[in-house]
Amino acid sequence: MNLLPLNIDSLQLGQPLPFVLRGASGAVLAHKGYVIRTRAELDALVRRGVDLCVDTDESGDSHRAYLAQLQRMLLSQKPLGQIASMQIAATAQAASAAPGQVLPDWSELQLHATQLLRSPQRSDFGARFTALHTSLAQRCRQTPDASLLALVYLSAQETDLYSATHGLLVACVGMVVARATLQWSEAQVLRVGSAALSMNIAMTGLQDQLAQQAAPLDMQQIAAVESHALRSEGLLRELGVNDPVWLEAVRLHHHRSPGPLAAKSEAQQLARLLQRTDIFAARMAPRAARAPMPVTAAMQACYYDESQQVDEAGAAIVKTLGIYPPGAFVRLASHEVGVVLKRGATATTPRVAVLLNREGLPTGEMIPRDTAQAAWKITGAVAQRDVRVNLSLDRLLAMV
Repeated sequence: MNLLPLNIDSLQLGQPLPFVLRGASGAVLAHKGYVIRTRAELDALVRRGVDLCVDTDESGDSHRAYLAQLQRMLLSQKPLGQIASMQIAATAQAASAAPGQVLPDWSELQLHATQLLRSPQRSDFGARFTALHTSLAQRCRQTPDASLLALVYLSAQETDLYSATHGLLVACVGMVVARATLQWSEAQVLRVGSAALSMNIAMTGLQDQLAQQAAPLDMQQIAAVESHALRSEGLLRELGVNDPVWLEAVRLHHHRSPGPLAAKSEAQQLARLLQRTDIFAARMAPRAARAPMPVTAAMQACYYDESQQVDEAGAAIVKTLGIYPPGAFVRLASHEVGVVLKRGATATTPRVAVLLNREGLPTGEMIPRDTAQAAWKITGAVAQRDVRVNLSLDRLLAMV
């Protein structure tokens, strides 16, 4: 038995416990699935057990979530006192999933990507990168809407693990667009994912630092940013990558080269899609110095090229994701505010889950809306900072 203190505030009243609840001595206070309905009942359990604990050997998903949270704090260099005082939370991925449904652990994927890209080693880079890429590619192929929702949602609030999260989002959008709209071969689709995940490998640590830096970049930082594409290509070669298209796409992913895709080489086409997707994803993400842009502004930024003409790759992104992609916050004709769950039949009619009622108050339970109906038509985008509701990503994904 390996007991770990439980954060009592994380226990959800009225919800089945996702694990056995134990006292400090190991005695069972409540079995898995037991429903604590009132605060008084919870206080009575605390008095019986002094400290509420869980056995990590039997807690499954909740223990894994705890370890992921601990690892995130270590990677983001939180104070040691804050890390030491962290307690396991009584939330389990399976608790919000439909019966028989297993929700993918996106936080774990973020951590794997960050660890790999911050400290790549030639001895195991190939195997670890392939595992990461395969996992992401499989999710994007099998559940594209859920994958887009998860990564847009995470990107809009992530600063500690910004670089890897950004790469995951660019890779996901790029692969979905390449497959659904550009109709590239499967080999090309997978190359999009490889290049997107690795395009910033030479500046992963710096990119994470800059996301939390309010001051302007100094000269050394500017030089590192401007040279990172070439340095990333060189580092990938050192790590054993020998795919010439992948490497050239990484080197060119910041080149400004408008014009028809058909007039470009395969690597140039791939690089152009990455460049447009990179712009979209960067506009959606927060920085210490600025808030994320509304989704409509991010879409517009990738839709028009450097000459203010419609860009072919940018237009493919908008066509594939819609004006309001999964993860975007929107206002409806009913004056309700919700989050986009899934793309719809047209670019402006996605499926939405309402979070705020017409008075601007939280709805408690998320209410699905079909925005193809006039009563719930989308009237505009809403900035995430204006939606002050604590959301569970797993609950959102379970509704897709």
